[in-house]
Amino acid sequence: MKLSVRVSKQERPRERLLRHGAAALQNAELLAIGLRTGVPGLNVLDLSGRLLERFSGLRGLLGATPEELLAVPGLGTAKACSLAAVLELAKRAVEEELTRDSTLDHPARVKQYCKVTLAHRRVEHCIALYLDSQLRLIASGELARGTLSQASVYPREVVREALRHHAAALIVAHNHPSGLAEPSAADQAFTRHLKQALALVDVSLVDHLIVAGDEVASMAELGRL
Repeated sequence: MKLSVRVSKQERPRERLLRHGAAALQNAELLAIGLRTGVPGLNVLDLSGRLLERFSGLRGLLGATPEELLAVPGLGTAKACSLAAVLELAKRAVEEELTRDSTLDHPARVKQYCKVTLAHRRVEHCIALYLDSQLRLIASGELARGTLSQASVYPREVVREALRHHAAALIVAHNHPSGLAEPSAADQAFTRHLKQALALVDVSLVDHLIVAGDEVASMAELGRL
């Protein structure tokens, strides 16, 4: 079904946002504000609808690579960069909160951060959140791309990065593009080996989160850590 929004001249997205707040706008309208202008043959709302349709929704659009965005006729470098910036800003907004407070005080924020970072990915990505002794976020970074069953993440490399950041603890997270958040046998084996490796340098593994769409499975909560 084609995604499009019809808005009268008196109800343009910016005016609607100012009157009713951003939450009142549809995805295509919010996207139109970010894109600012359309392309030859399409006004900005129609362009927004086309983009959401092409990438199967907002998550797919925000997860598109710069090459995929630039392949859209007329989109251009400026608009492609604007879309990439939106996702990064959303991630950094949650990240700021985690640097101030203990992650254990706000498990929902940690899960939200991991969803923003990983849910749109089309292949598996594994990240680490490095924490200080108060379990506040020091830094985060990508560990690998590819399935854990292919041994793409080596515990010794995670240990090295944890020491480089002077971390007292960490959380690892990766996504399941299949849409199933249930930890696999490979996930559990990796978690066990990583926990043992980190213990040798007095770094705690707080959790291993698995992101699948809107679901986030916590191996700590499942009793599998």
